[in-house]
Amino acid sequence: MGVVPREKALALARERGLDLVEVAPEANPVVCKIVDFGKYRYQLQKREKKQPKAGKVKEVKFTIQTGEHDFRTKVQRIREFLEEGMKVRAVVFFKGRQIIHMEKGKELLARVAELTQDLAKVEQDATERGRNLEIVLAPISRKGGGS
Repeated sequence: MGVVPREKALALARERGLDLVEVAPEANPVVCKIVDFGKYRYQLQKREKKQPKAGKVKEVKFTIQTGEHDFRTKVQRIREFLEEGMKVRAVVFFKGRQIIHMEKGKELLARVAELTQDLAKVEQDATERGRNLEIVLAPISRKGGGS
């Protein structure tokens, strides 16, 4: 529409049953749009939700005594996080004297990496942090999109 006085822009918006929304208040002159404000806010929220959650790191904990069913359930959660684009830290924590069975923890984390290899790459190999052993899995980018 070009440069229009504020009063005329407000009158046009009211006439159409819409709202006058400031888009760029820093610009000179100020840039506004005539839109349905509720719909505009909804679209902004939708756009924000679609943003990748790459900054988030989810943590899933195991022990060397984690049962098979619990293990499968936790691996499924890891897969869901990876599909959403999040990094995952898989941690095996050792209680008491379990710390002497470090190789069992490494085997468990290797199994997690193997079961998620179609969705993730190991970003950080198994490292000890106090009484914990952890790996970090990062989602594989799928921007190719071919079938």
